[in-house]
Amino acid sequence: MTESQPLHRFTSASRYILDEELAKIVNVSMALELPLLLKGEPGTGKTRLAHAIAESLGMPLIILNVKSSMKLVEALYQYDTLTRLNDSRFADSSRDVSCIEDYIRMGKIGQAFTADQRVVLLIDEIDKADTDFQDDMLDVLDQMQFDIMEIDKTVTARHRPVVIITSNAKKDLSDPFLGRCNFHHIAFPEADMMTRIVAVHFPDLDQQLIEACLSAFYRLRELEGVEKKPATRELLNWLRALVVDPDVEAANLTTGQLPYLGILFKKSADLEMAQAQAPA
Repeated sequence: MTESQPLHRFTSASRYILDEELAKIVNVSMALELPLLLKGEPGTGKTRLAHAIAESLGMPLIILNVKSSMKLVEALYQYDTLTRLNDSRFADSSRDVSCIEDYIRMGKIGQAFTADQRVVLLIDEIDKADTDFQDDMLDVLDQMQFDIMEIDKTVTARHRPVVIITSNAKKDLSDPFLGRCNFHHIAFPEADMMTRIVAVHFPDLDQQLIEACLSAFYRLRELEGVEKKPATRELLNWLRALVVDPDVEAANLTTGQLPYLGILFKKSADLEMAQAQAPA
């Protein structure tokens, strides 16, 4: 890296509510220059945290969406052989086909390393990748450099990115991987925290409607047999639907009249169960 990083502190963002412990582990991870691994059920704000850090600290955000079939080199760089072949065949490009570097395209990690300023690098859903991908990726992030074999060149990070890694725990992560990250589990928000989250998104919403909606929401999450419980995203979308419907009143929600349950439950079996068991 070419220069030391100025110290930034993350405290909050305009539309992201977090507790003090989470803010501290973000700042500790930045100070120690370690990736921060976030776990928690979907909808607890793991991905949104990276957006919030980028917004709060004024850094660009680069997102690597991990796929099960992804190879690490795709996240680092790609050698565009097809374009080079076409250029050599049709000779209608200004590129020099003898210069392979002109056909090297940076992947998301490569973009983070070559950026002109420090960025937030979100590596989303790392548990989709195989163990080799996970461990090799952390080698790259430890060393802050990788090699481009085709041109015998080493790319070194100009600025160490703030690395946020999310996992939905679909697969176990290896012990070496866990040992090289800071870890934080984001619990599903309790009612008090959820009230603050809702207030950020709906600052002018009627308080009685909020209370009735949250009361119904938490009761629905406790229904037995539901495979995919509604999360914060579903709650906010449900509220949006309730707000635009002039026939919805808080009193109706408290008596068990719960419209648009399909916004909360995305699986047919869950929806049928909720419609059958929705508490009055």
